[in-house]
Amino acid sequence: MTKGMVAGVLIVASGLAGCGANSADVDEIKKGQKEILAKLDALDKAVAAVKAAGTAAAARPQVDPNKVYALSVGDSPTRGPKDAKVTIVEFSDYQCPFCSQAEPLVDQVLQAYPKDVQRVYKQFPLTSIHQNALPAAKAALAAGKQGKFWEMHAKLFENQRELSVDNYQKWAQELKLDVARFEKDMSSPEVQAQIDKDQQEARAADVTGTPTIFVNGKRLQQRSFEGFKATIDAALQQPKG
Repeated sequence: MTKGMVAGVLIVASGLAGCGANSADVDEIKKGQKEILAKLDALDKAVAAVKAAGTAAAARPQVDPNKVYALSVGDSPTRGPKDAKVTIVEFSDYQCPFCSQAEPLVDQVLQAYPKDVQRVYKQFPLTSIHQNALPAAKAALAAGKQGKFWEMHAKLFENQRELSVDNYQKWAQELKLDVARFEKDMSSPEVQAQIDKDQQEARAADVTGTPTIFVNGKRLQQRSFEGFKATIDAALQQPKG
């Protein structure tokens, strides 16, 4: 039954009630009518949202799990040997809880492959849903200008629910940074340009969410130590380059 049909039935009911009912009965029926129509309107909106989500999911292109993307290291922060045979490139967001959960896993991988794996961290702040992600990315890169990227990186993830300008300044002081320079770098076009470059590279690699991780250019399918191990071990069997 449509909303219009329900409204028609309720109007008829009001008329019938008016034949032998008092004004209180009519008011009660009208009140019930409004409540039912409001619920139907909410239901219509919910159905429309589900349909829209389904359409968006259907329109989203399927990513080839075997495709190898050309991802550069560039000026991105790195950990591990520069000449490592395997390079992990991670597109991440400091306000994303899943990115925070991935941190100990990536650290575990680096500890397991100290000579064979290099980690490259790239900024992909999801600004439409995480209002603190972009300022946090700027804070990390600004700290990196003074050689403390990974230290600020750790503080941001460890205090993910307390991301704020005041805390960025506080953590900069704790890391013994030149705070005035740190604040200037946070607002600099150079830092913004680096984030823009990372985001452009992410889009070129079909990245839509975080964390998205690549091992030698191939998207990691199973985000677990076993998944990393299988992918890294396979890459180590391949001739470098």
